[in-house]
Amino acid sequence: MLVSLTLHQFALIAQHELNIAGGFNVITGETGAGKSLLLDALSLCAGERADSAMVRHGAAHADIYAQFDVENNAVVADWFAKNDRPLEEPEVLIRRQLSNTGRSKAWLNGTPVSLAELKSLGSLLVNIHSQHAQQALLKPQFVVQWLDEMAQISPLAAQTASSYQQYQQLKRQADDIASRESQRQDRIQLLQSQLADIAPLLAVDYTDVEAEHEELSNIEALMTEASHGLHLLDNDTDEPDVMTLLGQAIKLCDHQIGVSQTFEQASEQLHLAQQQITEVTALLSDYAEQQLPDPERLQTLDSLISLGHRLSRKHNLPAGALINEAQSWQAQLEQLENEPSSDAMASQIEQAWQDYLALATQLNKARSKAAPVVSKQLIKQLQPLALPNARCEFVFTKKADPSQYNAQGCFDIDLLFSANVGMPMQPLHKIASGGELSRMALVMQVMQATNADNNAAKPMLVFDEVDVGISGGTAQVVGELLRALGQTQQLLAITHQAQVAAQAHQHILVQKHHQEQTESELLILTDSAQVDELARMSGGVTITDVTRDHARSLLTDVK
Repeated sequence: MLVSLTLHQFALIAQHELNIAGGFNVITGETGAGKSLLLDALSLCAGERADSAMVRHGAAHADIYAQFDVENNAVVADWFAKNDRPLEEPEVLIRRQLSNTGRSKAWLNGTPVSLAELKSLGSLLVNIHSQHAQQALLKPQFVVQWLDEMAQISPLAAQTASSYQQYQQLKRQADDIASRESQRQDRIQLLQSQLADIAPLLAVDYTDVEAEHEELSNIEALMTEASHGLHLLDNDTDEPDVMTLLGQAIKLCDHQIGVSQTFEQASEQLHLAQQQITEVTALLSDYAEQQLPDPERLQTLDSLISLGHRLSRKHNLPAGALINEAQSWQAQLEQLENEPSSDAMASQIEQAWQDYLALATQLNKARSKAAPVVSKQLIKQLQPLALPNARCEFVFTKKADPSQYNAQGCFDIDLLFSANVGMPMQPLHKIASGGELSRMALVMQVMQATNADNNAAKPMLVFDEVDVGISGGTAQVVGELLRALGQTQQLLAITHQAQVAAQAHQHILVQKHHQEQTESELLILTDSAQVDELARMSGGVTITDVTRDHARSLLTDVK
């Protein structure tokens, strides 16, 4: 419930704090006085976008504070929990600041809050019904959504819509795959060709191949060098070699072992060197005396090296990097080969279509069952509003072709209406007058508001220009209707009808003062002040004893 609304430098209001009562609140005032300012302020606190024109002329910024009592409001408490925000007290304070430069900020209980969060919370606190709601009646989608809410089958309707969207998404995906099927096949063939081309290189270690090819290409020269090295280390000629000289050095050191420890250590190291040189001579001997390699092996290596050079030039990559690139080609190929074809998706699409049809059929049965009950309730509410012969009926027409089915189902649903005896019912946009539409819109909004769980906390209802197209006794019935609704729910409504205003639990007057700078003032009316305002609304500018008596009679009739 809205407890208070504080405005600072907001439009025509310099500074004002307004306490809002529970039940039915009305706002009245002459045209142009600024009655809609309160609705604008509430809209901003409920997350609507700001306009720098709302900042009072000459001020740097405007501030709006809205305080709500949310004690025992489980829905709001759940919102705070889901958004990881503390709710330590049973109240919510929303602050919205607008700058004359067009920027705006928002706070929730003193903590900054995003506009998206504020809008989400605002929908739980305030429900604003526009004065243009009667135009919405002319849109079939509004009628269907209203019926679903009244029948309490909105979750089923949402599930059906989601199922239809899933079907459409699969169709779009299949169409997209079909449109690029040829490019997909071309890409698959290219990747397969590239991988087949490079397959011989992938089967070997190309670095080892390069090293082996380098060695075998120079094998004869290497064998000659091995023989020369072997001759230097150990030979049977008179030429000095390493092994002979090393043997002499070992003999020299061995003779001095008992004299000096240094010669003993030197002898040990020389023996180790003699052992290692023996191993080296064996290696060089084997290498120098080996058979020449198989020419076919060298040819195989030549082929691999040539392939590496050719592919390197073709793809402008070193052979080693090209092998890594092949891994990327393989991954792309597997992805393309595993991507479902449009034909393969046909069964998925058909299943999605059948799932949608099953839900749409279930939804239509639920709507068809609820429609007569809802239309009777609508007629019952309309008849006291100077429409004693009102008749309403929901008509279901199956769409001619399945291609016309949509997220709302397989049927077109029209709300037919007739206000006169003997006249056939027709769609609203064909026969309803402006006054009839406004009454229909009001009743539908009231029914929608009262259809919720009576034990659940309900948002504040705001009606903009609730009395468009009505007057006289009808206006009084509307006022009584809103007062009765106010027994269980907080309402705020702008009205031009004294009969509606007289039924309010609290009467708020907006009046304009023309001083150095025009300013609007908010007053809560009681007693004689309320009588004078009702008299003005009933009789015009000049207030007489007759109009005052009439105003008092309106207040006397309040039940």
